[in-house]
Amino acid sequence: MSLVQSPTVDCTTTAVNGHDHHRVSTKRKFDDYAPSLDDDDDFNFNDLVSVRMRKDESLAVDSSSAGKNQSSSPSPSAHLDTRVSDAKSAHFSCSTSPPGPTRSASRVQFFIRMISDGNHIVIHANSDDTVKSIHERIKIITGIPVMEQRLIYKGKQLQWEQSLAQCSIQNDAGLHLVGRMRSTKHPQTCQLIDDMVSFISRLCKAGLPCYPYASKHIKSLMNEFFSLTPKDDNESAIGHLQIFMLSSAPAALVMLYVSNIKGNKECAESSIRHFLSSCRSSLPKSLHTQCAPIVLEFCKLLRNVAYNDPLYLCCRSSLGSLLESMGVSRGLVKYGCGAEDVKGLIIQDIFPFVSELAGRLSAELESTVKSETSLGPLASDVRDFSAFLLPLHTTIREQVGFRGPISMPLDKSGFSHPLYAEEIENLYDIFVDLMMKMDWCLTKMEDFLPMKPNGEGESACTRWSQYLAILKELNNIAKHYKKAEEEFWSVLKRTKASLCVLIVKYAKRNDDNQWLLQHKDVTDFESRRHLAMMMFPEVKEDYEELHEMLIDRSQLLAESFEYIARAEPELLHGGLFMEFKNEEATGPGVLREWFFLVVQALFNQQNALFVACPNDRRRFFPNPASKVEPLHLDYFTFCGRVIALALMHKVQVGIVFDHVFFLQLAGRHISLEDIRDADPCLYTSCKQVLEMDANFIDSDALGLTFVREVEELGSRRIVELCPDGKSISVTSKNREEYVNLLIRHRFVISISDQVSRFARGFADICNSGLQTFFFQSLELEDLDWMLYGSESAISIEDWKAHTEYNGYKETDPQISWFWKIVGEMSAEQRKVLLFFWTSVKYLPIEGFRGLASRLYIYKSPEPHDRLPSSHTCFYRLCFPPYSSMAAMQDRLNVITQEHVGCSFGTW
Repeated sequence: MSLVQSPTVDCTTTAVNGHDHHRVSTKRKFDDYAPSLDDDDDFNFNDLVSVRMRKDESLAVDSSSAGKNQSSSPSPSAHLDTRVSDAKSAHFSCSTSPPGPTRSASRVQFFIRMISDGNHIVIHANSDDTVKSIHERIKIITGIPVMEQRLIYKGKQLQWEQSLAQCSIQNDAGLHLVGRMRSTKHPQTCQLIDDMVSFISRLCKAGLPCYPYASKHIKSLMNEFFSLTPKDDNESAIGHLQIFMLSSAPAALVMLYVSNIKGNKECAESSIRHFLSSCRSSLPKSLHTQCAPIVLEFCKLLRNVAYNDPLYLCCRSSLGSLLESMGVSRGLVKYGCGAEDVKGLIIQDIFPFVSELAGRLSAELESTVKSETSLGPLASDVRDFSAFLLPLHTTIREQVGFRGPISMPLDKSGFSHPLYAEEIENLYDIFVDLMMKMDWCLTKMEDFLPMKPNGEGESACTRWSQYLAILKELNNIAKHYKKAEEEFWSVLKRTKASLCVLIVKYAKRNDDNQWLLQHKDVTDFESRRHLAMMMFPEVKEDYEELHEMLIDRSQLLAESFEYIARAEPELLHGGLFMEFKNEEATGPGVLREWFFLVVQALFNQQNALFVACPNDRRRFFPNPASKVEPLHLDYFTFCGRVIALALMHKVQVGIVFDHVFFLQLAGRHISLEDIRDADPCLYTSCKQVLEMDANFIDSDALGLTFVREVEELGSRRIVELCPDGKSISVTSKNREEYVNLLIRHRFVISISDQVSRFARGFADICNSGLQTFFFQSLELEDLDWMLYGSESAISIEDWKAHTEYNGYKETDPQISWFWKIVGEMSAEQRKVLLFFWTSVKYLPIEGFRGLASRLYIYKSPEPHDRLPSSHTCFYRLCFPPYSSMAAMQDRLNVITQEHVGCSFGTW
């Protein structure tokens, strides 16, 4: 049965407002395209021409729903619906003649061909039985209402009141059972599709090669069909589209596709692909999903050709794409049915595809483990699997009515929708099977870890490319079943190393990766950083898309504020192009320098925006007294943008956030232990209050009340922590509340505006709505490493290992002197030298291998008395061949004592 049913229309011509609806002629002979019984030996293709038998105010009945009270277990090779088997005999010996004297009536045997599926019913009857009695027998066999049946013999419709003898029905006669067409509001559409089906039927029967003009003619009729689609009336458009199926156009095209006549297959394939592409290109977006039932019909028919047939796979992917665009199954419409019926119908329609694709993925995963040459799961299979699961998830969540995860095995005794029971059980079996296969695959991956720097093992990586997408779908399925989620995450914890490699290699920016970030125990820093960084826009390389800045060093903070804080957020998403006034240097190196200098200025305590933690001067949190600066809130927005941009450009800026500030940005509660570094004195005092003897504190010896003394701009004032706090003494019973209110006022209320504006600025750069989740997805240590970089001393050996030479050789005396001098420098001097060389003062956590490029030392043709120069964009240090180590040390001392900011860096 189709996903979408067209509106029911009247069976007779009716007058509305004085105008008659047109009746469409239904005298086109169905046997024009249905093979005759004489050709049955050469024709063995089921489920070709769908009959849309309709009943007023009721569901449509077609070949796939004829046995709607029966179902079989879905599998890649089994249909969910029940059908009459080919050449299945239905013997009836009873006669419908009225009671009376015994009379002689000859017995006849005849065949009724189901145009809906190409199967036969063998009927035994008396020659004086009425046609109506035959219709009633057909109803018993197929479930098709009598009113919806038409029997065709020798091109004529048999009338109910006639007997078989009057209709000249003889032994072994062949009758055709078709559906009754109704009057319609789209007569032109009906005639158009009728012409197309008749044309295709003649091609099938002609037995002659199909020439190119045939394909062009069919496509032209399709184009006209799409052009006739009402664009402003969805209900009318749905009725128009359904005529394509009601006229059995999909079946006719598939019949042409399976034809053995030269050119027929190519003609049909080209026409069907044209229809699929036209669904999107020729219709408004609002109508795309209404093509789903037609595409579903193509899929059902083509599945009988072969599961690997290219045209079937194309139709299946198109159907999956339509389901994906719907998002959830509630986007489907069914006329004449309740929502409950829609859900039930959808799950029956799509589950065969879910089962089929699950079987393919299972086989592909198993092949990956067993064969070194396996290519792994196909991206198209995973994509389709995901798409077909979408409405299935919604059906289980919203329609089945479970109040929580489903216990397996299923208790069917109290189950309100027994039709779903088998699908729910089978989906759980799919989860168990695929989860087992993924466990094998992830365990097998560990044989290749860690990946070799020279690329060895890359061939194995290609087999892994779809693992992450499959795991995401298994996680979605696991949410429906009790204990399934625990099993899922236990497997990922056990294979954490493999999962982290998959994340870094295959997680993409446009993917939904939140399911991974919610479970930090299955990821490491590198994988969490990779996922978090994809929440920022991608930095563009096109100069035209960069936000340009020209900054005066003497007005660094004020001019940077104007360029960044006053800009529309969208202008900053492509990246920045930075240049200092009166300097030739431009490019990424200058941008890295600008980030470092601006952040250092923003967090300089002289500017009163942030306060450093007493126990760790690298850590900062907002200053409650920042309002001494009139524009302080605007500067917090500016600061949020700058920090987000620095993260986006992967620049370490040498500061980190205090735990309290980090927790607020993540939207989390602040406890006593969280304030240890931010305010050691308050932490100690609160601990003493909580641990103090109850009798002592109840004696009011401390004289504490629910107030806090605040110092602002050199003056002190009292702030009540709760209404009438001055009159409430702190006792052993309320001291916990007192401590909580004290912490809340000190670290939440007093800096709420500052935190809010910083978060707003950060959100201007971070992708919409993800700024809070960005901080929730990371550990504080993760953010430390991303903002500050490595805390380890710079390793000379690592530095040398990542440096190459141009004009010099590693054995030249100047190179030996250089590394010896660097080895004798202090840690701070090395940072200054590295900053001069690369505009990087703080290395990434990975050390030199985490930089965007290797480092280079170039021989300069300058005179021997010249200072070294650098091109920070290219990580290039240049110096002339100094005549002695002393001369070189003298020049290096100059650049490591005072930063030289001009005449280096090129775009």
